[in-house]
Amino acid sequence: MIIMPGNASQTRADIIRKFLPTSPYVGHLGIQLIDMQPDVATLTLPFTDSLITIGTTMHGGAIASLIDTAAMVAAWSDDTVPENLRGTTVSLAVTYLVPAEHEDIQATARVLQRGRNMVFLDVEVKSISGKSIARGLVTYKLG
Repeated sequence: MIIMPGNASQTRADIIRKFLPTSPYVGHLGIQLIDMQPDVATLTLPFTDSLITIGTTMHGGAIASLIDTAAMVAAWSDDTVPENLRGTTVSLAVTYLVPAEHEDIQATARVLQRGRNMVFLDVEVKSISGKSIARGLVTYKLG
């Protein structure tokens, strides 16, 4: 993620709130920020026919993208004023529990631990009806 210059006094949370709606990939998938608190973020991925892999099953790559994006938002959700405006996913592991079938899904990312530059996160994905769809473990580097 690279963000526009001129954000010297803004917190990470301020920056990610402005960045997310301008991300072309996030917009392409239709991912929406539902809630963001320090160290926690909840995002929704609406079901659309363009995300189907077969039948009415959502493609696993779309689910992985939601996990990655939710983790990024949670990593940037604190009130620190960053030294620079860079961040990247270092590691992403996804466990798919059941198929996401013809309904919106929601990911909640929680920071497990913050280091100086590294953030370790757990992401839970559920269908809107409450069914557990997937879990993700993400390592994200700030700076």
